[in-house]
Amino acid sequence: MRRNPKELDSTHRTLSRRALLLGGLQLAFAGGLAMRMRYLQVDQADQFLLLAEENRINIRLLPPARGQIFDRNGIALAQNSPSYRITIVPEDAGDVDKVIADLSRLIDIAPEDLERAIAEMRRSPPFLPVTLADQIDWQDISKVAVNAPALPGITPEVGLARIYPRQSDFAHVVGYVGPVSDYDLSQIDDPEPILRIPRFQIGKVGFEAKQEAELRGKAGAKRVEVNATGRVMRELDRRDGAAGADMQLTVDADLQGYVQARLGNESASAVIIDCENGDLRAISSAPSFDPNLFVRGISVADYRELTENTYRPLANKTVQGTYPPGSTFKMVVALAALEEGIIGTEETVWCPGYLEVAGRKFHCWKRGGHGNVDLNTSLKQSCDVYYYDLALKVGIDKISAMAQRLGLGVRHNLPMSAVASGLTPTKEWKARNRGEDWLIGDTANASIGQGFMLASPLQLAVMTARLATGRSVAPRLVKSIDSIEQPDGAGVPLGVNENNLRTLRRGMFSVSNERRGTGYGSRIIEETMRMAGKSGTSQVRNITAAERAAGVIRNSDLPWERRDHALFVCFAPFEKPKYAVAVVVEHGGGGSKAAAPIARDVMLQALYGGTPPLEAYPKKDRSRIRSQQERLERERPVRQLDGSDRA
Repeated sequence: MRRNPKELDSTHRTLSRRALLLGGLQLAFAGGLAMRMRYLQVDQADQFLLLAEENRINIRLLPPARGQIFDRNGIALAQNSPSYRITIVPEDAGDVDKVIADLSRLIDIAPEDLERAIAEMRRSPPFLPVTLADQIDWQDISKVAVNAPALPGITPEVGLARIYPRQSDFAHVVGYVGPVSDYDLSQIDDPEPILRIPRFQIGKVGFEAKQEAELRGKAGAKRVEVNATGRVMRELDRRDGAAGADMQLTVDADLQGYVQARLGNESASAVIIDCENGDLRAISSAPSFDPNLFVRGISVADYRELTENTYRPLANKTVQGTYPPGSTFKMVVALAALEEGIIGTEETVWCPGYLEVAGRKFHCWKRGGHGNVDLNTSLKQSCDVYYYDLALKVGIDKISAMAQRLGLGVRHNLPMSAVASGLTPTKEWKARNRGEDWLIGDTANASIGQGFMLASPLQLAVMTARLATGRSVAPRLVKSIDSIEQPDGAGVPLGVNENNLRTLRRGMFSVSNERRGTGYGSRIIEETMRMAGKSGTSQVRNITAAERAAGVIRNSDLPWERRDHALFVCFAPFEKPKYAVAVVVEHGGGGSKAAAPIARDVMLQALYGGTPPLEAYPKKDRSRIRSQQERLERERPVRQLDGSDRA
């Protein structure tokens, strides 16, 4: 059947329009695709190349060298030593157990190190290295290197480890480092990425912890190429970090070593401060410990031995320990009274052996009393009744104000752990903290450094330096940072009447140099180095009326923890004070017997810059002192003082 020409024409026109529309759509799609391809391949080429590179290249941190710590003469107290370690990459090792067994036949691997490494391998990707043995010697490293072909996945490496060449001498001052823990990270807001490097170490206690930011330095970085699984293929470049700052302390390593040895097995502490500039020349707490034990992780047995020791070797008694200052506080009471014009140097107080206050007897240490006592005699013979009477006239608030002026009850700003503030109580303090009124008996107790009064050995040394100089001497521990000298602690004048200070100094001179002085037995004979001091004995128990009537039990007959603390403070030379010393012997008994001999010996060691001549000691003591000097020389650890431990 033939179609109508008109119908054919209409159909043709319809097909042409559809073809045109489809063609236009196809052309538009092709054009859009071409433009998109041009945009991606040309316009955005650099950006996508960068993204691809970032996918392929990792940035990894490089730990910096930790700043070193030196004494005032350049002797190393904390330094970095090359440390050899053995690592394993489990993926490269294949049979890990077999490789470890083969390695163990070559070198000794501590069981605890092996357990730690296995635990780390279980939680880490197989291509990451894990440390099997750390701080091994060169001989072991050589064995591993020679047998490397038979130990797949094993690599000997070298790094830096923290060591403390002076061992226990500076444990309480310098402190130690240790691996970053989860607790450490929780205490830091926005911790730096470097702190998450496995086994990265930071300061844990002491100077290492307080100066962490300066000692740590700044991390470096390296760019490495990795494959799809994250394994390192090659190193592209590296930027080394900035080493931490080197620190020089004010302490003298040799003097510190002597003081530590002189304290011996006592539970005791001693502080030597330079009166001229506040430099701490020695700050020793005994017994001590070896900080090197903590660097890699101390064993349970070693840690238990330290924590269960009654003498508390982990505690820094010089700044953390606070004690009733006993009779060493009497200079504070006397100076407060002199400044207020309440007493004169010639006025006397009658001491029958006690003073009755508010119906209660406050006893003098000398049961029969001292009779008529003036200020100089009250210090020389340490009469308690004189100070009971004096304190009641002055009042506790003025006494405490003077104590703070002299450095007690004040937290001194030192980069050491747990520096204590001590306590100089006032009426307001007792009402706020105890909810009680201040009693007149509280003032009597405070007058002889008992009751609520507390001070650290550091504070007692500062007090003595201020009495010796009349300046607000402040303790300084950091001498320089990266060779830049730090401000000293010479201080400004206290604003105290110089005549009043001279009066107290003469009284302290009498303590150490006149026959009835409590410190006479520990005097210095050398005329140019005569010492002025004050003994103290602080009770740690109450003496009942019944015990006093029957006779006070001697310290030697009491359990150690119930004996009195022994204290002694001093400065020398008397005419031109160079050093001030404070010594506290926990539960040592009388200050004149237990603490004064130590204070005299360390003072002479400081003044002479080494072992003093026997002529500086009383004749009767010289034979004993010679034996003591020889014994201490034998007992002190041998130190390598060559170039390896000097700046």
